[in-house]
Amino acid sequence: MVRSQQVRVWSPSVAGITEVLHAQFTDHAYPMHTHGTWTLLVVDDGIVRYDLERHEHGAFRQVVTLLPPEVAHNGCPATPHGFRKRVLYLDPGQFGERLIGRAVDRPAFDDTALRRRIDLLHARLAEPGDEFAAEVHLAFVSERLRAHLARRTPGAPAVHDPRVARRLRELLDERFVPGVTLREAARILHAHPTYLVRAFSAAFGLGPHQYVISCRVELARRLLREGVPAREVAVEAGFYDQAHLSRHFKRILGFNPGQYAPGAPRPTRRSSAG
Repeated sequence: MVRSQQVRVWSPSVAGITEVLHAQFTDHAYPMHTHGTWTLLVVDDGIVRYDLERHEHGAFRQVVTLLPPEVAHNGCPATPHGFRKRVLYLDPGQFGERLIGRAVDRPAFDDTALRRRIDLLHARLAEPGDEFAAEVHLAFVSERLRAHLARRTPGAPAVHDPRVARRLRELLDERFVPGVTLREAARILHAHPTYLVRAFSAAFGLGPHQYVISCRVELARRLLREGVPAREVAVEAGFYDQAHLSRHFKRILGFNPGQYAPGAPRPTRRSSAG
């Protein structure tokens, strides 16, 4: 068998996530071990066979796997070509000790909406500067996992609370350049993070992280009109770097900041009259 291994591992600046791992293994077998964190695993290709509390399980593309902290488990590929996986290591306090036993009894969930939200979370974590969006996705992932562990039906109704939505918008307007974390906003406004996001989305038709990016792009446009170089605009408008600015600028407006020249002279039309 040809040995193949690809690993990318990093620690993001998102509260609640200790480490992110993207890996592909052909024949690596994990021995019995434990983690001090919750292990949130999705498999993109292949199958991982593992033992948890002396019971055999399988992790594959259709399911989301959540392994509890301080509980021994192992893992090995169940197919000849190995497996490709993405893992989030979450703070031990993310779900609390009382739900560890529930996770041991049922570590896998067949939940398409949850898997889609985890995919969005990984995409945001892979891009520096999108931490606020990642925090929003993490809040919904945690809420849905908590519902599964508590054996409730996942999901919650839309929230219609214009007052709290307006207060969050005012906070974001004040701090969209330096940024504010979802956890901090929840503390300031005395509301649960997912409640804030649902109320804001219902009131304004977009999520708070999307609103922040829109405000930054609008500021970037103004600075570009004033002749500020794009590399300086990125920092002044609150983006991580010029690439971060360009990505969102083009996504929203359809063209790059370097193409933005609203003050350029327009060609004059010749009159048909003699």
